[in-house]
Amino acid sequence: MAGEGVGPDGAGTRVGIVSCLELSRRFGEGEAAVDALRGVTLDFPKGELTAIVGPSGSGKSTLMHLLAGLDRPTGGQAWIDGVEVTALDDKGLTALRREKLGFVFQFFNLVPVLDAAENVELPLRIAGADVDTGWRDRLLDTVGLADRATHRPAELSGGQQQRVAIARALIARPAVVFADEPTGNLDSKSGSGILELLRTSVDEFGQTVVIVTHDPKVAAYADRVIVLADGQVAADRRVSGEDDVIGLMRDL
Repeated sequence: MAGEGVGPDGAGTRVGIVSCLELSRRFGEGEAAVDALRGVTLDFPKGELTAIVGPSGSGKSTLMHLLAGLDRPTGGQAWIDGVEVTALDDKGLTALRREKLGFVFQFFNLVPVLDAAENVELPLRIAGADVDTGWRDRLLDTVGLADRATHRPAELSGGQQQRVAIARALIARPAVVFADEPTGNLDSKSGSGILELLRTSVDEFGQTVVIVTHDPKVAAYADRVIVLADGQVAADRRVSGEDDVIGLMRDL
């Protein structure tokens, strides 16, 4: 059951930095059709870390892709920072992702020929925007790589590369950062460090972060956990630790 007070209001006013209304996604047609997402309505307040969890095939990655404009729904609407994502054409979606979104994926996706500082700056360079070097340096210091700014990805560990990816996701001061299994390729120590950085981005910078994961340990860093099952919201609650998350998932 969804958490009380969650979701866009009946008048259509968005109350969160990210929201969706009756969002659905069907793959295929006829008897072979699969409903990956079925009428999901949610709201994500500014300045919080939310974890979307669920087993494989529950619809959690589909939900993230629709919210971020990486895929188009077969029904429903989604908004980011007051912009209706589901009404944009391809050019508009590209602009939205560039201006309002940050991404952290399981694979770091750094450019091998660029050093850490240049990889962090890349979204702004691509957009033709000025680089605030003070903010860039603060981000590199926050992720613990101030002394590695001139190192290329091959000279960094996996955990360090993911730290660069987080700084890159934050450089444009996005409305929201989407993180899809951000610790999936890291050992437990490096993974914990990455999650602490994402937590710091919320607590110190007021960033809004949405993490997709199957791991209760990852979800335990969140303010709120949304559990998906069979393409629908099965639970939506604030949490206080890993045991709380495990209990929430076990009770389904």
